[in-house]
Amino acid sequence: MTDMPMEDAPVRGSLTQVDARTKKRNAAEKRFKAYGIGAILIGVAFLIVLAISIVRSGAPAFTHTVMDVEFTVTQEEFDAAEGELFKTKAYSNLFISKLAAQLEEKGLEIEIEEAAIERLLGKVGADIREFYRENPNALGTPQRFELSASSRVDGYFNGRVTRDTLVESRFLMLADLDLVDVLHEAGIIKGAFNWNFITGADSGVDNPGGAGIGASVIGSFFMMLVVLFLSLPIGVAASIYLEEFAPKNRFTDLIEVNISNLAAVPSIVFGILGLAVFIQFMHLPQSAPLVGGLVLTLMTLPTIIISTRASLRAVPPSIRDAALGVGASKMQAVFHHVLPLAMPGILTGTIIGLAQALGETAPLLLIGMVGFVARGYPEGVVAGFTDPNSAMPAQIYTWAARADASFYDKAWGGIIILLIFLLSMNILAIILRRRFERRW
Repeated sequence: MTDMPMEDAPVRGSLTQVDARTKKRNAAEKRFKAYGIGAILIGVAFLIVLAISIVRSGAPAFTHTVMDVEFTVTQEEFDAAEGELFKTKAYSNLFISKLAAQLEEKGLEIEIEEAAIERLLGKVGADIREFYRENPNALGTPQRFELSASSRVDGYFNGRVTRDTLVESRFLMLADLDLVDVLHEAGIIKGAFNWNFITGADSGVDNPGGAGIGASVIGSFFMMLVVLFLSLPIGVAASIYLEEFAPKNRFTDLIEVNISNLAAVPSIVFGILGLAVFIQFMHLPQSAPLVGGLVLTLMTLPTIIISTRASLRAVPPSIRDAALGVGASKMQAVFHHVLPLAMPGILTGTIIGLAQALGETAPLLLIGMVGFVARGYPEGVVAGFTDPNSAMPAQIYTWAARADASFYDKAWGGIIILLIFLLSMNILAIILRRRFERRW
């Protein structure tokens, strides 16, 4: 026999040469990468468009139009105004005279009517009266007042109200815009940062310019305290027992299935549960952050339990075996070795659960935490838990449901503040995970 090669043997390709099948496989891999990159770019584009829309719509809420006036009220003028029967009208006339004098100094002689000033600034006489009653030492010295203009005047500078679309009413006349333009050119009417929006409270349906979200932020803060101090220990304790100590039987399997199902229950169901149990049965105060925190605790517990069990399960079994091998008890192995290693994941899951609870609206509306109940800051820590208050998402919903278009700017501004809180909490979760994460 000879070693001559057979003529019918297949010709094999070289490892240094790319055959047709490899080229086809590489092309498919490149297409898949392109699809993935395209999906990411589309998602980023939508996020950018959403962020720009929110910032553009909510930015007007952080600014407002004010009338900047500086004048001096003497003791004689104050006594004369206090001696009048209609004191608010007397102070309004006093303000108009001072404003006219200031315009005259600038070379502008304009006839100003009390009704026009009331349409532009509201009850300005009442504000000035209260200021000098509370600050009698200010009499006889120049005082600077930044008086907030009405929402329609604010809308005129924001472009929401124009001369062509203005419908004359008791709120604003076309002639008022002429006065506004003159005062704006004189530097008396101008834009300013609206600190009241960040620190103030809801002002009712007739005063969108004075509405603020500060009281609702305090309400959300007290609710998050309740959620944190209840959901974290209960959720972690339940997770440790189910993952490390509970026997594997049908009963624990039923508990695990129900925990997973509770995580998917709509939040409005928890609101109905809180209304029936905490308010109607237990007679806890309605619209209180305490009740809101209890409802959100029930809603957050499944999320914390699931994330905590996943963190405990991610700890290698060798850690447990090594601890038990050197004589540690089961509890010592869990609390001294497993739990510290799982803590980054537990904290991350807890913060994400709190962020989810912070943005919930439906449960809070069912227990009465609507926007208009928050008219001021609580007087103490206990009152912060038990007095009626609102929350940021409920306040935003209330503004969005009102008829005045000026409240839409407030709603968008409230969304910006809420997103800042949510973004901060998620950044904190990432930092904690990166800081304490262990790799095996």
